[in-house]
Amino acid sequence: MTVISNGTNLINNGALDSGAAVGSLILLATQTASSSSTITFSSGIDSTYKVYIFKFINIHPASTANLVFQANAVDASGENETMTTTHVIAAHNEAGAGAGVGYQTALHQAQGTNFQRIGKASNAADECLSGELILFNPSSTTFMTHYLSRVNNYNATYSQEEISAGYFNTTAAIDEIQFKMSTGNMDAGTLKLYGVN
Repeated sequence: MTVISNGTNLINNGALDSGAAVGSLILLATQTASSSSTITFSSGIDSTYKVYIFKFINIHPASTANLVFQANAVDASGENETMTTTHVIAAHNEAGAGAGVGYQTALHQAQGTNFQRIGKASNAADECLSGELILFNPSSTTFMTHYLSRVNNYNATYSQEEISAGYFNTTAAIDEIQFKMSTGNMDAGTLKLYGVN
């Protein structure tokens, strides 16, 4: 028996085809911050993939600030789509003396159009933020587009993990995502966009 999907053999005579690469990440774009006020991915987000993943690697701000994001639907502008979100932070310090986890009421949105916090990035020489944001089926015009982000930062001797999730309350397809710092520039760091095969 052979199972074929979009012209690719997934199963050949009962055996998995190692060339199928189901679930693999396909690199679509890389952007490098260098005193950047914004980083925008304005192409590559379409109906080709059902899941898109943004990776943040060593994001370092010019001044301590939040890494935030917003979106545009097809043919829209202004990065102001309506969002409903939730936000949780877990933290532990180097001395083992301080730890906690909690829901962050001040960091969520209920039908808001602001840029959503992904995580805090500190600007000391050895501090940065790394993590990812997953966008689910952004080309759908039937369902809202959901996202999930998870990042970790080093902040004043604390390892701080931030988890944010939510949805864009529109059935218009989302085709553009913009990242920036809540204040100041993104001094350095790499942002990558992948499609999930």
